[in-house]
Amino acid sequence: MSLYPRLDDLLELRHQAHTLGVPSHHLVNSTFAGLYASVFRGAGINFEEVREYRQGDDIRHMDWKVTARFNEPHLKVFREERERSVVLCVDRGPHMGFGTRGTFKSVQAARAAALIGWAASRLNDRVGGMAFGDPLAGLQHFRPARGRRALWQLLRTLTQPAAEQTASIDCLAGALRRATRGLPTGSLVFVIADLNREVRELEGVLGNLVQRSSVVVLPVDDPADWNMPAMGSVTFTATDGTLVEIDTDDAAAARAYRDAWQQRRDTLKAITNRLNVILMPIRTDREIHLSLIHSLEQRARARSI
Repeated sequence: MSLYPRLDDLLELRHQAHTLGVPSHHLVNSTFAGLYASVFRGAGINFEEVREYRQGDDIRHMDWKVTARFNEPHLKVFREERERSVVLCVDRGPHMGFGTRGTFKSVQAARAAALIGWAASRLNDRVGGMAFGDPLAGLQHFRPARGRRALWQLLRTLTQPAAEQTASIDCLAGALRRATRGLPTGSLVFVIADLNREVRELEGVLGNLVQRSSVVVLPVDDPADWNMPAMGSVTFTATDGTLVEIDTDDAAAARAYRDAWQQRRDTLKAITNRLNVILMPIRTDREIHLSLIHSLEQRARARSI
C-alpha cells in the first residue's frame, strides 16, 4: 500500500465507475453529484416568489397562509443558489499515515476530498481547501475560487509526502478558524480528519462556524482504532518517537481499548448533534464511492421525512 495517493488517481475520480461494476464512466459521478446536490444544495436556496399551484408541484412548498387568504392553492418558489463556497479541510498529520486494512487514512482522506470536490465543481460551486497537520509545511490554504485551479492545487498537495518521524500537532481548531476566515455566509465546510482524539475543545470552534456556514465532519477510521488485533507483545512507535510495548493478547486491555474509542466517538456524536453538524464517518477498509454514496442516501432520506 502506498502512503499517499497518485495525483492521476485523484483526477480520475471525476469519472471512475468500475469499482461499482457499472458500464458508464459518468454514471457514478452523476449519481454522486446528484446526491451531493440533494443533501448540501437543498439548504442553499433563496425565496423568489409565491404563485398559484400547478399540477405536479411539490406540495411540501405550499404556502398555506396565502392559500387560505385567496381560497386557491398557492406555493412558495425557491431559486437554487448557482454558486456556493466549499472548503475541504484535510488532515495531513503524521497520525494519518496509519492503516491496517484497505488503505492508509491519508489516502482515504484524499479520495474523499477529491470526490466531494469534483461533485461541488460539477455544480459550479467555488471549491477550495486547506491541508493542515504537517509540522514542517504548516497550514496550506487554497481559497475557494471559480474553476478547478484551487481544487487541483489541494489534491496535488495531498499527494506530496508529509513530515516523517515528527510529533503530531493538534491544530484542527486553528485550521478551521483560518480556513473559514472571510468566507461568505452559507458556505459549506468539510472536515476530513483523524478524530480518534479528545474532541471536546472542538465544540467552541464548530459552534462559531455553524452560525454562518454548514459543516460536515468526516472522521477517517481504521478498524484497528477500536479493535486491536491479537498479536502478542508488540512495540509501537508514537509520533513523538516514544516506544510503547503493548500485550495485544490481554483481553481486559482490549476491552478498555474499545471502550475508550467508543467513548470518544460518542462524545463526537453528541457534539455534532447539538450543533446540527452532519457526521459522515469513512473507513479505510471500505470503497470510498460506496461509503460516501451510502451516507448521502441516508441523509437524503432523512431530509425527505
